[in-house]
Amino acid sequence: MSYAKSQQLLESVATGSPYPLGSSVDDNGVNFSLFSAHATKVVLCIFDQYGLNEQQFVLPQKTRQIWHGYLEGLTAGTLYGYRVYGPYQPMLGHRFNHHKLLLDPYAKQLLGELEPNDANYGYALDSSESDLSFCDIDNANFMPKCVVIDDRALKQKTIKRPNIPLEQTIIYETHVKGFSVLNHEVDDEIKGTFAGLASKNSIQYLSQLGVNCIELLPVQSFFNEPFLIEKNLSNYWGYNSIGFFAPNPSYLSGDSITEFRDMVDAFHEANIEVILDVVYNHTAEGNRLGPTLSFRGIDNASYYRLVSNDQRLYINDTGCGNTFNSNHPQVLQLIMDSLRYWVEVMGVDGFRFDLASCLGRETYGFDPGCGFFDAISQDPVLCQVKLIAEPWDIGPGGYQLGNYPIAFSEWNDRYRDTMRRFWRGDNGMLPEFARRFHGSGDFFEHHGRSPSASINFITSHDGFTLHDVVSYQQRHNLDNGEDNRDGHHENLSHNYGVEGQTDDGDILQIRSRQQRNLLTTLMLSQGVPMLLSGDEMGHSQQGNNNAYCQDNRICWIDWQNIDWPLVEFTAELIKLRKRFPALCHREFIHQPEDQNDNGFIWYSRHAEPMAKRQWSEFEARTLAVVLTCETLPPYQHPQALLLLLNADEQSQQFVLPIIEGFSQWQPLINTQQLANSDIESLLAKNKVKVAVTTIDDGASEQVVEPSYACSYQLTLLGRSLMLFHACEQQNE
Repeated sequence: MSYAKSQQLLESVATGSPYPLGSSVDDNGVNFSLFSAHATKVVLCIFDQYGLNEQQFVLPQKTRQIWHGYLEGLTAGTLYGYRVYGPYQPMLGHRFNHHKLLLDPYAKQLLGELEPNDANYGYALDSSESDLSFCDIDNANFMPKCVVIDDRALKQKTIKRPNIPLEQTIIYETHVKGFSVLNHEVDDEIKGTFAGLASKNSIQYLSQLGVNCIELLPVQSFFNEPFLIEKNLSNYWGYNSIGFFAPNPSYLSGDSITEFRDMVDAFHEANIEVILDVVYNHTAEGNRLGPTLSFRGIDNASYYRLVSNDQRLYINDTGCGNTFNSNHPQVLQLIMDSLRYWVEVMGVDGFRFDLASCLGRETYGFDPGCGFFDAISQDPVLCQVKLIAEPWDIGPGGYQLGNYPIAFSEWNDRYRDTMRRFWRGDNGMLPEFARRFHGSGDFFEHHGRSPSASINFITSHDGFTLHDVVSYQQRHNLDNGEDNRDGHHENLSHNYGVEGQTDDGDILQIRSRQQRNLLTTLMLSQGVPMLLSGDEMGHSQQGNNNAYCQDNRICWIDWQNIDWPLVEFTAELIKLRKRFPALCHREFIHQPEDQNDNGFIWYSRHAEPMAKRQWSEFEARTLAVVLTCETLPPYQHPQALLLLLNADEQSQQFVLPIIEGFSQWQPLINTQQLANSDIESLLAKNKVKVAVTTIDDGASEQVVEPSYACSYQLTLLGRSLMLFHACEQQNE
């Protein structure tokens, strides 16, 4: 480009506007706006359709630390990036390097791949001064480019939300690629994409299963870590974000971001909500030795939390090398703008915040009244969507289960650990089981919070699958290239005699029961159940409990080898949860004052209300609970549910408690090999006399009078459960 031509272009840049941030299209051109508090100059770089022939334009105006300019004649589809000038002083927290093409934090689409190259680093990799050195090699040829997007039509498109009450939500955690990439009933050109996930076959499966909310592992643009590339691996999960507005390019089957919105609309049409797993706690730029891709080169000292007495170093509460500085007002605005964009333009129904304790940190530590939580709570858009926190990070005091504001639900890992330990047969688990089954009121029953504050799960993307929880006792992560040192060491799992795959029928039978026991417990517990994609199918990761880098058949759902009976069993559980309001109370309930009140009553296997001494029996592994509730149409009368639990290795006899005013117990679910019709026959043959007490509340003093009624005795196999229901008896 000639000097004269360059001058002509530079002179054509108008002042433009500082807002909105990012690139904004109107009928005449494009406005560009970028925040940088410490830059000395910002250069906009425009590329041709192939990402070549760079033309540079200095943004002519700075308004309250926001650099902006307007280029008349530009249109949607234009490729661009930035070069930002300023001091390179790592010891003071500044890492400007104008030789590096940088991504716009507000870019709504990225085109091209990040190609590994030494030029992507702001310092010379071979220098003895490490990151204190300066690299003047240009990296534009190795960087993806930002795409100018005209989203005006999308903003006008009506969003038809299902608006499912939180307590009635059943979450299905899944991966965009992994769900459909091996499904032969999905067209080849859309497998592993947003369109593949929203295909007729995919949505039909999820609808028949009965889930009403999918939670997607990160879909915002992310890059692979350099150490994974060196091992020929990739970041499959996507927890390495770089673009908070742009869908990850590999999940698009075409070149339009409307594919994501079309997916959301398709799920809404099927009455299924969409939640995004979002990563605002760190970025793909890593620690001080990481590449310069966006935030680091735009304004490192503003976008990241730095060690106060050595600003060369990054605070690393995430374990990923850096921590995003949500305390900075401009960074907080970026996060809030991103969240609103995904809700108002892309149509999503909520978010799960990865390592949310990082977002709740002030300079003195975690604070549920911090700026980020306050901003969310007062926002008229975001306060209406579902908000879920992963309530920990690795920093000091990072574990904060139960301490989040009322607007948030929380991933309850105490629930996960308790249910695994109970069904594994650990000693002393009865009180802890009851607390978790009841909705974890010890963590959440305060400040107006409800059982739906607890997101209950047995498994998630991070750790063993359900199949592997009952098949492996040790992690098997050699494929990750870290000599099996990565991932959790203790998985609270059991293999029942053989590690991994086996042909032993007895072991397979126990594993089958245990999967059903855990799934049933999950769907019957108070709180919001979250099901890991593939658990209902018997999916195995071959014992890998940290498969974040396995973009292959280890993680992909194998649609040719599905345990269909387990799928059908899970679907029946979900139907039951939807049928009985007792399983998803809006408020915490306890032992009822009146027989027909909503309530929990815990019993021993002898049909005795649990006494304090029975809760403390260290080796006891049996328990029963009765839930009573009003019903929703079309069920006309109050109903009661009875759950019998035997986590012991041995068979145990249970007496079914008599609930005055309710009809005979009818079996609904059992994890034994018997059919429900067989159980009905056994009940008829095993009647026993049990004492029933009634209390006359009308007397001046409570009078307890013994009476007798016919109950039933039943034997439960070791490691099994049964669920019964009864209706209120009606007077003729």
